[in-house]
Amino acid sequence: MTLACSRKEKQASWYREAEEVLHGQVLKEARWAMEEEPVTVTAETSPRSAGSKHDFYSEGDYWWPDPENPDGPYIQKDGMTNPDNFVAHRQAMIRFSKIIGALASAYKITGNEKYVAQAVVHLKAWFTDPATRMNPHLKCSQAIHGRVTGRGIGIIDAIQLMEVAQGVRCMEGAGTLDKETLAGVKKWFSDYLEWLTTHPYGKEEMNKENNHGTCWVMQAASFARLTGNKEILDFCRERYKKVLLPEQMAEDGSFPCEIGRTKAYGYSLFNLDAMVMVCLILSEPGEDLWHYRTPDGRSIKKGIEYLYPYVADKSRWYFKPDAMYWDEWPVAHPFLVFGAMEFNNRDWLGTWKELDHDPQVEEVIRNLPVRHPLIWMNKHG
Repeated sequence: MTLACSRKEKQASWYREAEEVLHGQVLKEARWAMEEEPVTVTAETSPRSAGSKHDFYSEGDYWWPDPENPDGPYIQKDGMTNPDNFVAHRQAMIRFSKIIGALASAYKITGNEKYVAQAVVHLKAWFTDPATRMNPHLKCSQAIHGRVTGRGIGIIDAIQLMEVAQGVRCMEGAGTLDKETLAGVKKWFSDYLEWLTTHPYGKEEMNKENNHGTCWVMQAASFARLTGNKEILDFCRERYKKVLLPEQMAEDGSFPCEIGRTKAYGYSLFNLDAMVMVCLILSEPGEDLWHYRTPDGRSIKKGIEYLYPYVADKSRWYFKPDAMYWDEWPVAHPFLVFGAMEFNNRDWLGTWKELDHDPQVEEVIRNLPVRHPLIWMNKHG
């Protein structure tokens, strides 16, 4: 048996084990998705948005009215989410991600193209229908009242489109995904990728030294994989090797920029998930980011090994509890299942199996863009 065959059989075995855990949940979520009508950014607008009804709009999470100047510019409270912000577009995008992720997962499990046909309805609404489509940019995301109409930091909102892109990849061979729709979807992501890599907001976000920089690479890699953009795929690999890993990870595997925040635990989990996804999306024969190590030994495996004990037993966490959502973490993080698969670690997989695979808290969902792991796995190796 060749090494390649052995690896394929191993991947297929891991897929079957994960499918056994998720089978019932996937089909239940797919039944829900089959009944849902599309809701895009045009369904609801905010008078505070500087864009049109086709432009995604969101507001900075941690910005609040100033008690000393209620009508003036907002002030920041790091880690404390303002519940009065406009979130309808963010919620619509998360819902879209859940629908496509569920339908693509169900199609992968069953082979039934009814799930693809329903996905096409939503894909057209978001990407090709002139009346309801979203414009391929995030110029108006995470605005701050009285300060800015949008920020590069808002680009992180679009990580919810990763499972849309990956879902399309899973359904691409189905006859019910017509060529015109597929071409329109890929054109939209190609246009968005062009904006992401050339607009000042995109460049600013790329250079962030924490989870925002990681998530820029993660989503750029995901969308480049769908559109076949080799130049950006290569750029993202180099970004991981030369910037993300050496500049964000300490020698012990921790993320100092995340640990310094008021939600150190949640942000550490989030950044590790994102880095693992970067490795998963970008690794291929001759480009193995999973096993890449910096000269001083930093690697994605070291990052998982550092954080895993605090996931298996959160009481061991030696920093202050997070300012918000402390009780809601951890959940079934992708770094556990994908790390377990790559490094053959049964403990990591066992912990993943025991954690919550269907979180309902919006803040958790927003920071867990990969919630349908089956669409990221090789079913047949």
